[in-house]
Amino acid sequence: MKIAFFSSKGYDREYFEKVNEDFGFELSFFESRLNKYTVALAKGHNAVCAFVNDKINENTLRAMDAEGIHVLALRCAGFNNVDLEAAEKYGITILRVPAYSPSAVAEHALALILTLNRKVHKAYNRVREGNFSLERLTGFNISGKTIGVVGTGAIGRAFIKLLSGFDVNILAYDPYPNEMLQKQGVQYKSLDDLLSNSDIISLHCPLTPDTYQIINKDTLAKVKPGAMLINTSRGKLINTEDTIEALKNKQLGYLGIDVYAEEEKLFFKDLSEVIIDDDKIARLMSFPNVLVTSHQGFLTQEALEEIAKTTLKNLKDYRDGKKSDNEVNAAQFRNAG
Repeated sequence: MKIAFFSSKGYDREYFEKVNEDFGFELSFFESRLNKYTVALAKGHNAVCAFVNDKINENTLRAMDAEGIHVLALRCAGFNNVDLEAAEKYGITILRVPAYSPSAVAEHALALILTLNRKVHKAYNRVREGNFSLERLTGFNISGKTIGVVGTGAIGRAFIKLLSGFDVNILAYDPYPNEMLQKQGVQYKSLDDLLSNSDIISLHCPLTPDTYQIINKDTLAKVKPGAMLINTSRGKLINTEDTIEALKNKQLGYLGIDVYAEEEKLFFKDLSEVIIDDDKIARLMSFPNVLVTSHQGFLTQEALEEIAKTTLKNLKDYRDGKKSDNEVNAAQFRNAG
């Protein structure tokens, strides 16, 4: 089987080539993002492998069908960038990696909290310049605070487990409460109650029509004044303009994001010598109480290896005619409705 990888970076090549020693596939790596124009690069391949910001709409899937490629493997958990109805129309199987390393993303969320709170990034830059002053580096104890977790799937649960050593009160919001977490003392609340009572709010839910811009002008007005908001899930869970206003009027005290609504124009690229014309990200980065990382929550050795193993196993199962639990299709959501 010949597999064409899009949006590939050095770490993709490193880990997929290493894991592929056990599979024996023929791998081609392209830095270009997948769209209706770049599908042509995959000519002669049997499968396409894509990532979070690739544009997998009907035009792209039609182009894949025209090239005779009928399987697309996502090396990520999210699939909101895929037109599942169109995939069904053109007979294209969509496979994903549902849980490569919940700990990786959960640990990054915690890193954002600790860095923002204790201003580690500011202290690092000061000391490198010979400035050992402690002025304006005051943080707060996490112990004794209330932390709200929006979404208690695999990553949310891993995040809650990390918090167990901090002596905190944990609130959660999820349409499907987890009984085990409840037995451990996690209190499920309405979203409004969680927002108004949490000192720190961390988003760990998928992007769906129900969660699109779940953080907006109305919900931000209910946030406990001065609270910290963390997002390591999907950028479009947050209305960026409304969040900027909440930072300006000090309703929101801190913001840590590893994802951004318009990240496909920016993230995974070196733009250090380019004028960035996205005024919203520029405004966010101008705040002293905002920390932005470029979608690196998944980027650990363990996660990259697991992503490669699961992706290639998905494609092996497809080649061998085996049904995969990691397939996503439009019928699943019609049945759920």
